[in-house]
Amino acid sequence: MDSKMLSEKPVGVVGAGSFGTAIANILAEKSKVLLYARNESVVDHIEKKGISSGQLLHENVSGSNELEEIASKCDIIFPIVPSSNFRSLIKDFSEYLHPYHILIHGTKGLDVSIQDETQESTKLNRNQVRTMSEIIQDESLVVRVGCLAGPNLARELADKQPAATVVASHFDEVIQAGIRLLRNDRFQVYGSQDLIGVELCGVLKNIIAIASGALSGMGYGENARALLISRGMVEMIYLGRALGGNTEAFIGLAGVGDLVATCSSTLSRNFTVGYRLAQGENLQQITDSMDETAEGINTIRIAKKLTNFYKVRAPILEMLHKVLFENLTVEEALQYLMKYPLNVDIDFL
Repeated sequence: MDSKMLSEKPVGVVGAGSFGTAIANILAEKSKVLLYARNESVVDHIEKKGISSGQLLHENVSGSNELEEIASKCDIIFPIVPSSNFRSLIKDFSEYLHPYHILIHGTKGLDVSIQDETQESTKLNRNQVRTMSEIIQDESLVVRVGCLAGPNLARELADKQPAATVVASHFDEVIQAGIRLLRNDRFQVYGSQDLIGVELCGVLKNIIAIASGALSGMGYGENARALLISRGMVEMIYLGRALGGNTEAFIGLAGVGDLVATCSSTLSRNFTVGYRLAQGENLQQITDSMDETAEGINTIRIAKKLTNFYKVRAPILEMLHKVLFENLTVEEALQYLMKYPLNVDIDFL
């Protein structure tokens, strides 16, 4: 697929949230972009005002609320919607998708597709949990699938600050297409063949970001955050390997890079959840007042069941689960973690 073909056809972005809009603007520097929003009023705002999620849109971005139009006009599509809506979106999209399409998603979450009678089980195995790339393959004819992951806080991308991302896929053609479309003077793009590992990095770091926000909410400083990030990385690697990822992905940009960014920034939705928990708000109050999804909340629920099945040691995850769903206070969780018996620093290499 040569660059001339790419420049002649628009690129699709499905999802006009803050991250989807930021990616649409980056893509628009090299291509025409069709930005899909389900809500007609959002599309109307895109078309008449040139604004989406509070961001001024590049002149090459147009709005659409027709999935059929996106599929018919675009060979390369970036689905960027919350994980809770991802499967239903791909199901609706699937009748218009063909094997020639390339889909590179930017959603950092997991999907549990099991029978209702098992939903309350305390354990889940890998066969019951799907990444977003697996949902695309489950629900459509698309073969060439990839994902975006890395330290990509939407606000900073919108402000055109320097950043980088990883495009991961089993297909080199997908990686090269992502690099060609997205890379510019302030946005570096790397490639990886470890699709599952890179997806899991983006998913699991949200757990640790919530914990980091809680530390800040309690007034603790950088020593405590550094401790959390380093131990959190160990937990991510343990669980990530159990689910089919490679250690290398976790020590790269999509792993430690994204982890540091989301654990250190008040722009992170997951960080904000932890901060507000430590300030005394409950989970319902926090989620009811947030405009966009904090993926880490659902990830904690799913990951706890996975650690139960695979017998993975994950004390940070365990304490967060108790804080979110079992009424443990943040202070009690921290006291437990500081007393947790760990004698070896690195034991996964």
